Amino acid sequence: MLAPTLLKVAEIVGNTLAGVRNDIKGKMNAAKVTASASMIMAGQRAGGAMRLFLIYPEGNFIEATEGTPFLQIGEHKYGKPILDRVVAPATSLADAQKAVLLSMDSTLRSNLSVGMPLDLAVIERDACRVTMRRRIEAGDADFAAMSEAWSQALRDGFARIAL
Repeated sequence: MLAPTLLKVAEIVGNTLAGVRNDIKGKMNAAKVTASASMIMAGQRAGGAMRLFLIYPEGNFIEATEGTPFLQIGEHKYGKPILDRVVAPATSLADAQKAVLLSMDSTLRSNLSVGMPLDLAVIERDACRVTMRRRIEAGDADFAAMSEAWSQALRDGFARIAL
């Protein structure tokens, strides 16, 4: 039996997510609380293209494309402008990781409801597995140094711009 395509897997995950949402809706309403979950699913079948999906709580999903090479869950207004200006299909994996972490740093600074830890997972093309995992806890020295360097670069750039 052939393994399902990644599109089919996204459909299965979406249907499962929507089903769980429906199953707990009554309990959540009775408790007068709300909950929601979106997921990012990525992967590659051997010999195939890498694919990336954003799966919404309702079960529907979108796929990253050449024109939109990244997807983001959660708060968009603080970190997404960094991704929009920096990330393109030709962006190196190292630069993409840096952009993602700087995007999260901006969101952490601007939205008190977002906090640590941050989890980063990398899937390199044709590896067909997660090749790097990193959990960034509050007080992580490397993340703090990157954050401070970004802040200084923004202050320096701002000072250089004439009105």
